[in-house]
Amino acid sequence: MSLSEITSRLDAAVARAGRKAGAVGLIAVSKEQPDERVAAVLAAGHRLFGENKVQEAAGKWPGFRARFGGVALHLLGPLQTNKARAAVELFDVIQSLDRAKLAQTLARLAQDTGHCPDLFIQVNTGVEPQKAGVLPQAADGFIAEVRALGLPLVGLMCIPPEGEPPEGHFRLLAAIAARNGVAGLSMGMSGDFEAAVACGATHVRVGSAIFGIRSRPQG
Repeated sequence: MSLSEITSRLDAAVARAGRKAGAVGLIAVSKEQPDERVAAVLAAGHRLFGENKVQEAAGKWPGFRARFGGVALHLLGPLQTNKARAAVELFDVIQSLDRAKLAQTLARLAQDTGHCPDLFIQVNTGVEPQKAGVLPQAADGFIAEVRALGLPLVGLMCIPPEGEPPEGHFRLLAAIAARNGVAGLSMGMSGDFEAAVACGATHVRVGSAIFGIRSRPQG
């Protein structure tokens, strides 16, 4: 696969769903990818990227941003509260807000700095004990709590369980968003992003299908 092939597939999925062209943002997930692969995607004109770890992104993206303008960077992985300040400084969007302590920390940072990235709440639609995210039955209350803190909540995110049809999880996330007036839906990855588009995704997260198999750093 390549960026152009994924873009073509995404455009076709958007058209099949009867949605407007450009309605779905393609987040190129660049975690653990060699710099030369990321640079090639940037050189092709893509500007929307996702990373899983604050530390890895901090070592990679300031340099890329100095070379390429207009980059939007999303944090997709779990965020520890002790790394929240660094995340606020580095990322345009944080998609993994999942607990009250983190929300309160982000609210304090927003007050201190006058700035907060846009936020997605991660929902654990599969109720998997090993996975981060607010449980579906707690999502409405947490959405209200985040809004009460004055935080810029723009969407919900989920990662369906492996081995299960994803559509039920996508529809669940869309239903939670709809009843709470939340516009953004980050759902769908390399293997299921077309199904996510059909269920209303506004953002899909595609890594290996764009960049190739990840190469983990040595050491």
